[in-house]
Amino acid sequence: MAVRKGYCVNGEWKMSKTEKYNEITNSSTGEVLAEVPCCTADEVEEAIAAAQAAFPAWSTLSLSKRTQMMFKWRNILVDHLEELAVLCATELGKTLNEARGDVLKAIEPTEHACSLPTLIQGDCSLQVTTGFDTAAYRVPLGVVAGIVPMNFPAMIPWGWMVPLAIACGNTVVLKASSSTPLTAMRIMELFYEEGGFPKGVVNLVTCSRKEADLFLTDPRIKAVTFVGTTGVGKQIYSTAAGNGKRVQAQTEAKNHCLVLEDCDLESTTDAIINSTYGCAGMRCMALPVVCVQESIADVFVAKLKEKAMAMKIGPAYLEDTKLGPVVSAAHKARVCDWIQKGIDEGATLVLDGRDCVVPGCENGFFVGPTILDNVKPGMSVGDCEIFGPVTCIKRVKDFEEGLAIMNANPFANGSAIFTQNGYYAREFEMRTDGGMVGINVGIPVPSAYFPFSGNKDSFFGDLHVLGKDGVKFYTRAKTVTKHWYDQTTVKTAMDTWEGTVERI
Repeated sequence: MAVRKGYCVNGEWKMSKTEKYNEITNSSTGEVLAEVPCCTADEVEEAIAAAQAAFPAWSTLSLSKRTQMMFKWRNILVDHLEELAVLCATELGKTLNEARGDVLKAIEPTEHACSLPTLIQGDCSLQVTTGFDTAAYRVPLGVVAGIVPMNFPAMIPWGWMVPLAIACGNTVVLKASSSTPLTAMRIMELFYEEGGFPKGVVNLVTCSRKEADLFLTDPRIKAVTFVGTTGVGKQIYSTAAGNGKRVQAQTEAKNHCLVLEDCDLESTTDAIINSTYGCAGMRCMALPVVCVQESIADVFVAKLKEKAMAMKIGPAYLEDTKLGPVVSAAHKARVCDWIQKGIDEGATLVLDGRDCVVPGCENGFFVGPTILDNVKPGMSVGDCEIFGPVTCIKRVKDFEEGLAIMNANPFANGSAIFTQNGYYAREFEMRTDGGMVGINVGIPVPSAYFPFSGNKDSFFGDLHVLGKDGVKFYTRAKTVTKHWYDQTTVKTAMDTWEGTVERI
């Protein structure tokens, strides 16, 4: 019988009063691993209240002590890397190596947060006007909420959201994914059991969108970080911002790359295989569309097909697997429907992964590498996010046509060019709409010290996750102007500006 999980409030795990539970499966076998609750509105409110109660003490703890705790927490995550990677691979379907990367991308922002005493420094000036000094500080916001997708159960909640939020002095309520919560839950256990953090600093629930909407309206929540679909992201952005909250909404993508005839064909196809089929395409920085110059298109597609067919497909948690399953039976059906839609729209099916079966894992949710050629502008398969191991080929005559097709897409998370021509590389860097740009790099995800900077319909907000943006997002400015009277002198008359304005 599957294990029934609870929710974590104030450092304690509790069983929900809900009657609705979601099954969590091993994506490679279809086996049910656990059941997680759809927490009630009262339970979500309980998590918010716990975070609110923990905020005064945590926010006034010294930067030195918070930083020391972050250093300790970083080492705990390193110690549990393999355990967490196996759990991530099992519940999600990423290969073991990809799952390790998921956890490492939670560790990297934690290391970034260890630089907080420098990152959070403000500005100050003496004698701004005669006898007046001014200092600007960065101070915590209060309770912040994180709404988590299914595809990065370690990196997004415990990398993009928690480290900078708590290092800056905030407390957190996480809504973990109801499809892949087990990795996030295990990290939550470690946070208190080994991390020794004060109770209530981070709280975790699983619930439906209805209950999560409390984050958007509750006045105790000061900021919301969301990762998910564009439609939901727009709604979260408008509702939460309308209620006076800060919002980071990372949403869908349809990243394109431009392959020019002077590229290094071998390394380019290797990079695109990795970028397109890594994580079974279930990532917003996947590379599902290739705009390839017509002069090399036939050779390129043949090479891509050859390498895709050579990929080892198997259970996610085996070391030699290069392509694991997608997350669920429903998600597999959705990806397969998109493949058929592409065919119906007139694309040429070069490689079909819909009937992929792995011996010994017949009930797993596998979709093999799929290539659709001759995808034309206006075909939805080439414009909408599929979130699966599907490559769309758009043939273009030259750089200008390729760039125009890429920039016509409503999404602009990432973009890449493969060329040995410095002029075209520089032109692309300057003119692409993509917020994260790769020059002969298929997945141009920056390190945690830089912002994850999607554009257009891939992001709604003003400050991105991570980097200096992340610190600014999780803090507010407090500017203090000071003046001390000299008791031995006669006080001068005070005007309405109190001496902060001086005449030339």
